[in-house]
Amino acid sequence: MPATARRPDGITATAPTGPPPPGLHTAPRIDLILLGVAVASVSFSAPLIAATAAPALAIAFWRNAMAVGVLSPVVLLKHRAELRRIARRPLLLAVAAGALLALHFGLWLPSLRMTSVASSTALCTTTPIWTTILLRMRGHRPPRMVWAGTVLAVVGVVILTGVDMTLSPRALAGDALALGGGIAAAGYVLLGAEVRRTVSTTAYTYICYSTTALILLATCLVSGAELGGYDATTWLQLAALTAAAQLLGHSLLNRVVSTLGPSVTSTAILLETPGAALIAALWLGQQPPMAAYPALVVILAGLALVVRASRSA
Repeated sequence: MPATARRPDGITATAPTGPPPPGLHTAPRIDLILLGVAVASVSFSAPLIAATAAPALAIAFWRNAMAVGVLSPVVLLKHRAELRRIARRPLLLAVAAGALLALHFGLWLPSLRMTSVASSTALCTTTPIWTTILLRMRGHRPPRMVWAGTVLAVVGVVILTGVDMTLSPRALAGDALALGGGIAAAGYVLLGAEVRRTVSTTAYTYICYSTTALILLATCLVSGAELGGYDATTWLQLAALTAAAQLLGHSLLNRVVSTLGPSVTSTAILLETPGAALIAALWLGQQPPMAAYPALVVILAGLALVVRASRSA
């Protein structure tokens, strides 16, 4: 017998007692459009960070803290009752997702100053591989086409960024931090997909970003990163980063991961790399290398394989 359930957004829907796992076979078409908007939005992250004259950890803190500030009135007016009703398990998972997001920022951003940008980017964007591995460890059996598409998409990122690893201890430490950042991002995506089964996007992102901001604030205070004293341009850049990459980008990713699934979502995020290169070319005058064009084709081919596998699942 189908069971009637009330979704977090207030809509009553009828669903079978054993709902199918998230994927393109159950996802509304609008979610594919939202995924494209999310990827385009997070593509502004690297160029804005490169142009912002503030410590990396402080940038990570402020983009989350500002997002919490924007979300607070909405949550207090429309989602206060939902926050009170959230069960213990999804609440703890949302907090854990926020901790992993803080770990992602805390590992990846410092790595950019310890190793080459190319190595850091290539290693951090191994997220889809770790997502697939973690799914397999949880008992899921991703189709071979998902594995093939994931690896192909990552190869596309390597073509674009290159792998410029050196043997210096500092560079190797930076490479390790970037790899850890990619693994943390995989956990963040997977936990978000689980929480979003029963919790609305707004409530989940509010808990997640609040946790991330608090952890990063403590990290900044311990490490001595300056949290203020910036000029007006820097504050405007932080606000733009919050609006584009955090509120629009990450929040939309959290919106669609429950329907598209973590494999499709994490693989699509790889398009952030060529997207950031294009934005840097138009805004900062940094022309992308010739490898950007074949790399984009390879990434799209890998994503197409993952999407096709998800449709047939």
